[in-house]
Amino acid sequence: MRERIIKDIMEAMKAKDKERLSVLRLVKGAMQLEEINKKKELDDNEVIAVLAKQIKTRKESIEEFKKGNRQDLVEQTEKEITILNEYMPEQLSEDEIVKVIEEAINEVNPQSPSDMGKIMKIITPKLTGQADMSFVSKKVKELISK
Repeated sequence: MRERIIKDIMEAMKAKDKERLSVLRLVKGAMQLEEINKKKELDDNEVIAVLAKQIKTRKESIEEFKKGNRQDLVEQTEKEITILNEYMPEQLSEDEIVKVIEEAINEVNPQSPSDMGKIMKIITPKLTGQADMSFVSKKVKELISK
């Protein structure tokens, strides 16, 4: 995954695709920062986590841009998200996500909502990059309260 991003940076340079190049350079910088923090080269799952964090940050920015009535920035940020999504694994459907959550709930057998952390600890490695974790969190709360 890391190599693919670096190769795509080169291709964007050659194609003079400034927008794509800018987004990929930001991702490369975020990956390098994470590598410095972890003191090792990132594996694919860690790269996906960096990408997911970049997408989440941009989605939060879009909300702020909408509040500020800055449609130009909303459109620009949505284009960046589209570029980032090209590197993400295929997203799971809601049914697939619920199935993983139910398996974790059966494994943990929660007694109270405070057991949510135990469930998330099991779910997170399975769903990182394949599902919006804020959606997953809401679904876990919903299923625990039943």
